[in-house]
Amino acid sequence: MSNEKQVDSSRRGLLVATCAAGGVAGLATAGAFVSTFQPSERAKAAGAPVEVDISTLAPGEMKTVEWRGKPVWILKRTPEMVDSLKKVDAQVADPQSKRTEFSTTPEYALNEWRSIKKDLLVVVGICPHLGCSPSSKFQAGAQPSLPDDWQGGFLCPCHGSTFDLAGRVYKNKPSPDNLQVPRYMFEGDTKLVIGKDEKGEA
Repeated sequence: MSNEKQVDSSRRGLLVATCAAGGVAGLATAGAFVSTFQPSERAKAAGAPVEVDISTLAPGEMKTVEWRGKPVWILKRTPEMVDSLKKVDAQVADPQSKRTEFSTTPEYALNEWRSIKKDLLVVVGICPHLGCSPSSKFQAGAQPSLPDDWQGGFLCPCHGSTFDLAGRVYKNKPSPDNLQVPRYMFEGDTKLVIGKDEKGEA
């Protein structure tokens, strides 16, 4: 092989190696550039708003979704469930949601049913006492660990705190507050957005 051909071959090999290295570096740079547009783990933990389809939620049914690492309950209350709230006003510790030890209730939930719409309850499913998750006890009437005149609601199995169908804690229970109502809003009749409201507040 002549010297000229050897030089051409060497140049070709060097060119291929340089292009390959440049391609790898370019991909790495592009990957790093694209990753800057991805939400960080810290941002995910902070909790972006969550959109929920509620079009198939039937009266008496509850759906659970995750927001900020917490379970959020969406309960479609029946007319009977809504009516039961007045019956327990005198039995709950904070009927108007004025307590602020655990969280501040949004202004649109400062009512007896603690929600924007009477039939739809949206609360964080964590007991303010020690962070346990209460169980749903929607059936009215006497049951184990519940009073004989039980109207339906939630029971925390850890220390016995009970909440009505608006998430209001009953008197003389360990929980220092009602179940938290997160910021939320509706987009049409079938979509619920948890984590922000009409004012853009989170």
